[in-house]
Amino acid sequence: MTSTLPQVRLKPGKEKPVNQRHPWIFSGALDKKSDDALSEIDPGAIVDVVDHGGKWLARGYFNPKSQIRCRVLSWDPAAQIDVSFFERRLDLAFRSRTGLFDPAGTTGYRLVHAEADLLPGLIVDRIGNWFVLQILTAGMARARGAIVEALVRVAGKYYGTGFLSGIYERSDEGVRAMEGLAQTTGVLWGNTPPETGVMVKENGLNFRVDIIRGHKTGFYFDQRDSRQAVREIARGASVLNAFCYTGGFSVAAAVGGAKNVLSVDVSAPALALCDENIQLNRAACPDTDHESLEGDVFDVLRQFRDEGRTFDVIVLDPPKFAQSAAHVDRACRGYKDINRLAMQIINPGGFLATFSCSGLIPAELFQKVLFSASVEARRHVNITRHLFQATCHPVLLSFPEGNYLKGFVCRVLGPDQ
Repeated sequence: MTSTLPQVRLKPGKEKPVNQRHPWIFSGALDKKSDDALSEIDPGAIVDVVDHGGKWLARGYFNPKSQIRCRVLSWDPAAQIDVSFFERRLDLAFRSRTGLFDPAGTTGYRLVHAEADLLPGLIVDRIGNWFVLQILTAGMARARGAIVEALVRVAGKYYGTGFLSGIYERSDEGVRAMEGLAQTTGVLWGNTPPETGVMVKENGLNFRVDIIRGHKTGFYFDQRDSRQAVREIARGASVLNAFCYTGGFSVAAAVGGAKNVLSVDVSAPALALCDENIQLNRAACPDTDHESLEGDVFDVLRQFRDEGRTFDVIVLDPPKFAQSAAHVDRACRGYKDINRLAMQIINPGGFLATFSCSGLIPAELFQKVLFSASVEARRHVNITRHLFQATCHPVLLSFPEGNYLKGFVCRVLGPDQ
């Protein structure tokens, strides 16, 4: 059957990434005449991608307002982008999470991770009995109704009738502006999440998640495996959790047997929820002292260095420092400064668990930054463990850009001798 969809024609020689299943097609890869002809097309409209000679390559959605002109949804010429298509894609994503963790001990995780689940621009997190969506692109915004209908169907298959309390949208990321989209939030199906938050479990730990006002979808599920790693090194330790947000690492350290935990963040509401999350797990950490401190982490670390205050374990999980390629050098300076300060206040033999969620800074560069920090701190430092985003945040081999989170557990041996 001949397709009647608009065609996006590539420049000669620009078909290789598409044939290798990379889902992004940038404006520079498009034949100018073809690009100009589509300049007035509705953002998010479904198109066919063809090579310069007219050979069909893929089907996706097009946005003339975005530098990423086309995002591929399928390499099957028979694919119809409708509710059934999204139901099949979602079924595959849900099935791939089966068996990743004990369902009784973990009730919050990522269900759909955009490109990695062949649905570029769509994120779905399960938070208890709610699904929280982030729609980041015009194509997924255009398909919102079909996505919600498909989600309800697939939820019934995997979780049973009556499981789903509601579907809530948190499409309030600044990146939407690059797609010509305004920020939007609200109920898409079912009930509004409670103002008091939703309870979830992660590796047997209890957390209250603020779906409506929290960062992103409310909780950073990409750090699940890293929180477990910190739990394993915390026994008997004095722990500093910097950029603590709502206390994921703080709870993990406390339940892991930490002697005391100090949680630092610039946000008072986040610290209040951190304190509550500690209390929700008190039965598992009755002897751990916990304190919260509101302040800028850079300033707090400098103050501790000047005061001679030290810790056995420090967790550094800052927000993204590099928003674009132009910010990479500045971001590296920030990572170096904060890790140097942390290394200077870790007791000899203690641990630093440090992370970067900046996708533009690969693990190799981050390791070099840590090396520079150790030189300036005059500390011998060993890497004992490499950490990555949790298993519910997979990386598609044909889309290495999805490998954004990297971390290291380092043992800080002490000053130069």
